[in-house]
Amino acid sequence: MMLNRYPYNNGHLMIVPFQHVGTIEKLSAETLAELMAQAQLALKALRFAMKPDGFNMGINEGKVAGAGFADHVHLHVVPRWNGDTNFMPVIAEIKVMPEHLDLVYQQLKEAIAAVKDQ
Repeated sequence: MMLNRYPYNNGHLMIVPFQHVGTIEKLSAETLAELMAQAQLALKALRFAMKPDGFNMGINEGKVAGAGFADHVHLHVVPRWNGDTNFMPVIAEIKVMPEHLDLVYQQLKEAIAAVKDQ
């Protein structure tokens, strides 16, 4: 589990399996189960630390689908809040992030430790 370097929203995580394949069909059953277990942990930690109203989760497979690493499948977990869409990306191709990634990292690291065994 890691923060996205170019997040859509604060707390945008990527769950990246150690198994290096480009599609979920090629993930072993064990790796696929671990991917979903990590997704559950990510949701718990994000709910605990950031109190989002919802989530977008997804996998971009292939360059045409927006995969930045087309040969290494990963799951995006994006926390969402009511009213979180802003005008900056539309008019200036700029994304405004209200918190620095280092602060979000520390906040989520502490939240993962707090919720891990719940």
